[in-house]
Amino acid sequence: MASLGVRVPSSKVLTNRTSSLSTPKTPPSTGNIVTILSIDGGGVRGLIPAAILVFLESKLQELDGEDARIADYFDVISGTSTGGLVSTMLGAPNEQKRPLFSAKDIIAFYNENIPKIFPSNRNGFGGLLSSIIGPRYTGEYLHSKIRELLGEKRLHETVTDVVVPTFDITFLQPTIFSTNEANADASKDALLSDVCISTSAAPTYLPAHHFTTKNRFGKTRSFNLVDGGVAANNPTLLAVNHVTKEILVQRTGYFPVKPVDYGNFLVLSLGTGSAKLEQKYKAEAAAKWGLFSWLTHNGSNPLIDCFSQASADLVDIHASVLFQALHCEKNYLRIQDDCLEGTTASMDNSSNENLLKLVQIGNELLKKPVSRVNLDNGNIEPVLNGGTNEEELIRFAKILSDERRMRLIENPIKPGDFRPISLLHGVQKIFSKILANRLEGELPALIDNAQTGFMKGRQITESYIYAQQILHYSKKNKMPLALFKADIKKAFDTVSWQFITAVLLNLGFPQQWQSWISNLVMTGTSQVLLNGLLGKTITLKRGVRQGDPLSCWKLC
Repeated sequence: MASLGVRVPSSKVLTNRTSSLSTPKTPPSTGNIVTILSIDGGGVRGLIPAAILVFLESKLQELDGEDARIADYFDVISGTSTGGLVSTMLGAPNEQKRPLFSAKDIIAFYNENIPKIFPSNRNGFGGLLSSIIGPRYTGEYLHSKIRELLGEKRLHETVTDVVVPTFDITFLQPTIFSTNEANADASKDALLSDVCISTSAAPTYLPAHHFTTKNRFGKTRSFNLVDGGVAANNPTLLAVNHVTKEILVQRTGYFPVKPVDYGNFLVLSLGTGSAKLEQKYKAEAAAKWGLFSWLTHNGSNPLIDCFSQASADLVDIHASVLFQALHCEKNYLRIQDDCLEGTTASMDNSSNENLLKLVQIGNELLKKPVSRVNLDNGNIEPVLNGGTNEEELIRFAKILSDERRMRLIENPIKPGDFRPISLLHGVQKIFSKILANRLEGELPALIDNAQTGFMKGRQITESYIYAQQILHYSKKNKMPLALFKADIKKAFDTVSWQFITAVLLNLGFPQQWQSWISNLVMTGTSQVLLNGLLGKTITLKRGVRQGDPLSCWKLC
């Protein structure tokens, strides 16, 4: 007998799509892909990715209802500096354990508070002088506002896995904060406010931050931190490596996803813009600079610009090469604008005019073509027939929505979401194993060489090799070619019993074998087990049984 053994708490019955968003976020191990959002550092330029996130969230809301939030769809949200602030705001919980902020709230937060965080009276000679003897800004308003917003919330409480890099100036090494590590190590379970203040503490702009935590034995741990951009201004690879590590240590929620199967990673990386095309620094002039000029030149900070941009670009190149080499470049989308100039390239210009321009730049980026690093020259170039960033984000929204709904099968909404678990009794299983052992030696002669799944001595990866060889042969000989890829959903549950009988007959199996297999497969019944109560008996008419040694070979 089989049972639909999915428990639904009696206090919460899911009735519609919108209400499903109130359920706890399901882990990657229950889905098909690992979803990652990465946001660069860049001070006030955080408005650029915020504008892009507003668009993405609106598309998710069109698909799943107005309660949809960015954090409902990404397994990991990673951010550095201003990106760390955005990431933490997206992942922070309210009293109902739902995301505290929407993407629109982040733009409102920047517009309201940035002029007070970076007051314009510190951008002139007074600001320059204060930068020589101390940080340009005191950070007092930023610190108080973040503490007001996030209160006593700690890292382990976020609604999704938030990953934020900082740099410890005592040990001269990166310190990475993440929700998963906070759950495993109490000394890394910092206040969200401390994490935000630390990753935003850009040298020369804002003061370094010190705080302490305690481990589960009460031992104090001290942190002396500055801006995460010192370590990873573009935290995309940091987020990918974080997931890989979680898989390798078999952390609950990620294992058994394969650690290097990047075809199952969906990565959205948002930059905060750069003035790369402005070409504002020249070697002829820089050759005469001393320490002071490297720290400030025409209102910019060349040293910080060089380090942060070099870090961000290297990560983008590495990620692009990685995904292109594995033929899954459609799973990686980097949205960045290298055409900033004047005040828009500043990290701390807080004028209302500049803030409006940055939001406008983010909206204009949506209309620009999808771009990718050219592996030959390192330049970012439009992808041929790649569409616009807006079109790609719409595609991403559909993938994210479908993945979210599929994972909710763990908390099913409609009967079609249930998967029957058909179990075998001991005697049946022994008899099935005897038949499987008898059949194993004959399978190579019965199953075509192109069938690689479930066959001893064959690897499923051979299918990819066959496809590559066919593509190479076709291209070399200039032959027209059409490829069709099919993936059978719930194959174990939908295989036709009549088809199994017809195949056995066609392959010449004797009547006795056909009878044995028919009796093993076609005599199952099911009952729905809901909160411990068994429903009426259901006669099964298709599918094979879980745990049956013959099941895999029936699918061959």
